[in-house]
Amino acid sequence: MQGPSKAESTSSAQATVQLTPPVIQRVQEGLAAARHPQVQRHTQTALANIAVVAQGEADLRVSGRFRRWLLRRFIRFLFRVQVELPDNIPQGPVVLVANHLSHLDPFLILASVPAHPYYYILGDARTLYNKRWKRWIVGQAGGVIPLERWWKEEVAVMQQAEGDRPDLQDLAAAIKTDVPNGSSIKQMRQIDQAVQAILQRGDGIMLFPEGRLGEQEGQLHLPLKRGTVLYAIRSGVPIVPVAISGTQTLFLRKQLTLRFGPPLTFTQQTRPKRADIDQALNQVKTVLSQLLNSDYREPQGAKPLKNWLNHLFW
Repeated sequence: MQGPSKAESTSSAQATVQLTPPVIQRVQEGLAAARHPQVQRHTQTALANIAVVAQGEADLRVSGRFRRWLLRRFIRFLFRVQVELPDNIPQGPVVLVANHLSHLDPFLILASVPAHPYYYILGDARTLYNKRWKRWIVGQAGGVIPLERWWKEEVAVMQQAEGDRPDLQDLAAAIKTDVPNGSSIKQMRQIDQAVQAILQRGDGIMLFPEGRLGEQEGQLHLPLKRGTVLYAIRSGVPIVPVAISGTQTLFLRKQLTLRFGPPLTFTQQTRPKRADIDQALNQVKTVLSQLLNSDYREPQGAKPLKNWLNHLFW
């Protein structure tokens, strides 16, 4: 999956990230996750499974029915879920793309779609494995394609440590030493091969094109990542947009909404041109924006277990 170059990421991070105490705390938590033996073990296990898939072989995973049953019981015990436009839910190989408000989002989608096609989550390794319950559920269910990479907040720390924040030098050095930066060409090629194999055998991929958590309900964090549409164009499968509402702030029995859009089809190209990529990405942005509830308002009244649930799904 293509994305911004390291220079672009560094420049963007320096320009947009304010290193407030909560941001520094998140960076420190991310560093702790990168160092955590269980996070490392689960990530390497998932990457080994993806290497098997890239070779055209079957990987280790539970049945789609069991995964759906497990996640549905878990999600619907805590929240109320409404699925809108269910006729658009795909029945064959597809790339699902959704806005991203919470680390609950991929589990919410998997609990709401059919067991087939079997969707693989393409996402940041540390946020997928940073909590014990995630490691248990994801480890039991499988179907994860983990990305090891620096976060933009970490890039900002390293950049500013070389400038006007010498107090960040120790943290920046630890990031450089202990956090994989996502520059492994071999690993990215292997992931690309695995994704193509997954789609060719009739399974699906789930992507979050914002590349990070959004900042506001009903709005996309732009620009969307160009890599969002590459897998669909190269494999010739449609993209189905999914709009998520309600997950930015969580509390017990809150109603969460999934709205499925119509499939978007593109001409298959092994080496898509930049203009075709941009046109497809703009189409995804337009449809996804139309599906979002731009007038979303948080429910009033009591919000039981708000702090606990938001921490749980961070």
